[in-house]
Amino acid sequence: MAVPREDVIDRQTVAAVIPAYHEEKHVADVVRRTLAVLDNVLVVDDGSTDATADAARNGGGEVIVHAQNLGKGESIKAGLRHWLERNVTYAVILDGDGQHLPEEIQRFLEAASSTRAELLLGTRMSDVREMPLVRRLTNRYMSKKISLLCGQTIPDTQCGFRMVHRSLIPELLGGAERFDYETEMLILASRKGCRVESVPITTVYSDEVSSIHPVRDTIRFFKLIRRYKKR
Repeated sequence: MAVPREDVIDRQTVAAVIPAYHEEKHVADVVRRTLAVLDNVLVVDDGSTDATADAARNGGGEVIVHAQNLGKGESIKAGLRHWLERNVTYAVILDGDGQHLPEEIQRFLEAASSTRAELLLGTRMSDVREMPLVRRLTNRYMSKKISLLCGQTIPDTQCGFRMVHRSLIPELLGGAERFDYETEMLILASRKGCRVESVPITTVYSDEVSSIHPVRDTIRFFKLIRRYKKR
């Protein structure tokens, strides 16, 4: 399913969702840089106990605060629901820790304008020189598994930098609560006949501390795969 040609794709009709948990150090800078590209930026503070929400507001962003930690999946869904109600054309999702370059949102806008895809996903696999070997191998393994479930080749299924058309958002408001939601989003979209368009992005690693629990979230990942294989 393609996006209608009459849909305008620019800084006024595309809005950002930034899920954030304990990101007081980076989130204001991410918000400011995103506002240089888009007019509307929403940060969803997922129950942080630091100054994440205040920092996001100081950066100029709109903020939703969860009273307790609900998981990244719930934060993304809250942001998608927010912009769906405001009838944006697309919602861009990027992390609040600086791992995604807001300046590269322009690449998504250009790709959406040319392909009219409903779902666009960043890929870091075009240039893996800066990616640690273990992460590179893990990404390739998981991407191969998920691509099989999706029925299409998706080079970097673990990338959280993505862009979703409003027509697809209602299909994505269920599903998992935590990090496995980002994977499930691809499966749900693919099984609705949606083609996932890949957009090359820069690999960035700074001082961010991953909130992923290696054992718990790996188990969730394989449970997700098993559940959809059965279907």
